Parts: sequence; structure tokens; C-alpha cells
Amino acid sequence: MCLIVFAWQILPGMPLLAAGNRDEFYDRPAQAAHWWQDEPAIYAGRDLKAGGSWMGVTRDGRFAAVTNVRAPLDQRDDAHSRGALVADFLRSRAAPQAFIDELAVHADRYNPFNLLVGDRTSLVCYSNARDPGPDNGKPLAPGIYGLSNAQLNTPWPKLVNARAEFSSLLCQGAPDDAYFEMLADGTRVDDERLPRTGVSLEWERVLSAVCIESPTYGTRVSSLVRLPARGEPTIAERVHR
Repeated sequence: MCLIVFAWQILPGMPLLAAGNRDEFYDRPAQAAHWWQDEPAIYAGRDLKAGGSWMGVTRDGRFAAVTNVRAPLDQRDDAHSRGALVADFLRSRAAPQAFIDELAVHADRYNPFNLLVGDRTSLVCYSNARDPGPDNGKPLAPGIYGLSNAQLNTPWPKLVNARAEFSSLLCQGAPDDAYFEMLADGTRVDDERLPRTGVSLEWERVLSAVCIESPTYGTRVSSLVRLPARGEPTIAERVHR
């Protein structure tokens, strides 16, 4: 994922509701969310190049999602696939906090990432990027959060806007279509409001939209995840490319 907004432990009967976009190069092969034939308990999209995923759930109520951290100078060609982290948690029986504590020991094997892992009772956000903050890797308190390609709740304009609209839709009890309309917003931010993240100005402009479009890279799929207090979680999707 490259943008995800989510409500944790604030909706009756729904511990987690999350909406997000996966942004990727168009030529990277992938499958939309499905029950994995080789892992029948996992429902997730699948990266066909490295075998991992960007977001997924399990029948018994586990959830995971990953975003890349935009840090061009910290990228390594020999790093492990970040998508494997999602698959590893969904396969695991470890509690979210225990999984993160074990991961933190060898997190430098991966290029900078944000990982969100949880179940019906606990949700943890962990980043291996520089200066992630004092609450990194600790269980999240109930609330509405946003995560993109920087720290949790970093006030990039597109994340601020998406989080505010997501909150409004929650209050309205909006239908799925309204969340997907939010995720399809291609409005770019004015130059004076752009963050400076180490990429060119033109790429900052492209990446400033909630729904990204360019000749080679953009939003591939939008997802809406529901993790209920009882029953199987669900992922609804809209595939763009």
C-alpha cells in the first residue's frame, strides 16, 4: 500500500475498518485479492514478482498491510522483499506485538517500510525508517489514523485530506461506493504545499494525489477492509490497472 486510512476500535462491532490504495509500477505483475491456493486461510492480493502482498486478512481475523517509506538515499538492491512481511504475519500464529518484537531484531534486512499488523484485539504499527518516533512498534490506541510513505499520521496534504474525508464518511455511515470515490481522487496538490521527500518536483506533484496516475506508475488497486468482531473479515476491491 501507499496510502491507508483506518478506524481502530471506535466502531461498534467492527474493530477495524480500513481504506487504502496500492501504488506500483504498471509492469510489475500482481493478482487482485483472492484466497491463496497454497495458503487457504489467507485472503490477499499477491505480488507475482516476489511472492508477497501489500494487504491481506485471514479467516480467523488477522490483518496486515505494508507501505514503503519514501527515502531514496536509503534504498538497497539486495534488500529483502517488504511484501513478504505481510505474508509472514498472516501465516504466523504470533500475537501482533510478539511478531513486531521479533521482526525488529532484523528489520535492517529490508528497505524502509511501515508495517501494520493486528487482530481483533491489538493493532501495531512499526517502521524501520530513521527517527520513527517514541511510539514506534507499540499497540495503537483507539482512533482514526492515516499512513502513507512516511511516519504514521505525517501531515502530507493528501493524507490529511483523505483522513478527514474518511472520518466524515464514518460519521455518515456511508456506503462502500463513497469510500472508493474518496480513494479515486486524482487531485494534485499545489506546489507550495508539496512535501520535500528527496524526489524531483515533478514526481512530488505526481505522488501528491490520493489516486496516482502517470505513464508508468500509479494506483493499481483500491481496497476496503472490514474486520468484524465476529465472523470472517472481508476485502472489497476496485482494480484500476
